[in-house]
Amino acid sequence: MAEADKMRTLLTIDSCSECKELMPELEACGWQIESGTVGDANWDDADVGLVRLQSSESSYLDKLKRLIINSGIDWIAVVVPDLLHRPKIADFISEWFFDYHTLPFDRDRVEVALGRAYGMARLRSLTHGRTQQVDLDFLGSSRQATDLRRLICKLAPAESPVLIRGESGTGKELVARALHWKSRRTDAPFVAINCGAIPEHLMQSEVFGHEKGAFTGAHQRKIGRIESADGGTLFLDEIGDLPLDLQANLLRFLQEMQIERVGGDKPIPVDVRVLAATHVDLEEAIRQGQFREDLYYRLNVLEVQTSPLRERRSDITALARHFARIYAGEVGRKPRSFSEEALTAMNQYDWPGNVRELANRVRRGMVMADGRQIKPADLGLAMATNAVDKQLTLREQVMMAEKVALEQALATHPHNMKLVARTLAISRPTLYRLLHKHQLMTDDR
Repeated sequence: MAEADKMRTLLTIDSCSECKELMPELEACGWQIESGTVGDANWDDADVGLVRLQSSESSYLDKLKRLIINSGIDWIAVVVPDLLHRPKIADFISEWFFDYHTLPFDRDRVEVALGRAYGMARLRSLTHGRTQQVDLDFLGSSRQATDLRRLICKLAPAESPVLIRGESGTGKELVARALHWKSRRTDAPFVAINCGAIPEHLMQSEVFGHEKGAFTGAHQRKIGRIESADGGTLFLDEIGDLPLDLQANLLRFLQEMQIERVGGDKPIPVDVRVLAATHVDLEEAIRQGQFREDLYYRLNVLEVQTSPLRERRSDITALARHFARIYAGEVGRKPRSFSEEALTAMNQYDWPGNVRELANRVRRGMVMADGRQIKPADLGLAMATNAVDKQLTLREQVMMAEKVALEQALATHPHNMKLVARTLAISRPTLYRLLHKHQLMTDDR
């Protein structure tokens, strides 16, 4: 069937007598009608939804909200005029519906509203494939994002190791996953090891596995991360934090492509492509004796450099809107747009935590926004952007600098007070004192 001749499907929920009278006229205009109730509706093939609001009770509206979120389509509300004077209903329609129509029906107006909703649905479906591809390859139209996409496509088919370098929060793991997804190993496992997160005394067992009885507590054989990646891709994140003794073992594995489990004496061949990432200056680490030079050359056959967000500011708006769509479902709200002030604040901010910080601030903004737009204060950027609005005393400037530094560190390392303290070069007791001082301490920290 040609695209232009495709039947449009309208899902009607809790139809009223006036709705049922309208349906034959809509069918004559090319709509296929499906009906259901708020608690029992099949939206799989629907292009647009139309619901007759029956109640202002919270339980009914909650069910309707879940239906709208899960369906992923645009909805038109049908209401009697009196309902619009109830703030609860008016706010609900404004938040969750593409458009609304008051009874009695004006057929021409209904057709226009449905047509607009259907047009938006078709636009999304046409761009969905491209959006998925952009999400995979990193959003952005900057030169850096374009060059990165091109480089990933060039390196992905190769089998050589790749070293991914860049500041924290610049998407090094996303690069690794993209290299895997675009490689010939895409259907095999992708196994990531954070070399800085596994306790040193467990590293050998986690990476190489162990045999039953190899040490106290080894009650059964354990397959290590390298072995579990057999046939696929092994990603060594924060390789610069790997202890020196493990560096020697990893070098041996890269040379022979064989491992031995802890407590075992039988070499096990493993076929993996190795990707590694670091924010550490490995050349300096080699000079200081903290990283093996021979391992460095084994890992750094091909190299990818990720760019900090401050160097590709033209991507900030696209990334922010992307994260707003992602986190909308999490917070149970439709994606908010950004006010002009928020866009200006984001583009003027230096983003020390890079894309990860941007994602965290947008996530916060989706929760904190009271209206239909996200403002600078919702993102926690008001202090950073309003500093020049008035002449501050020295004490005020110190207070402001403290709070901005705390907010940036918290956004970069959410829920990890150890890393926040390390980033700020202060002790944890001092960190907690400052969090209380600036009223940034919450129960979930």
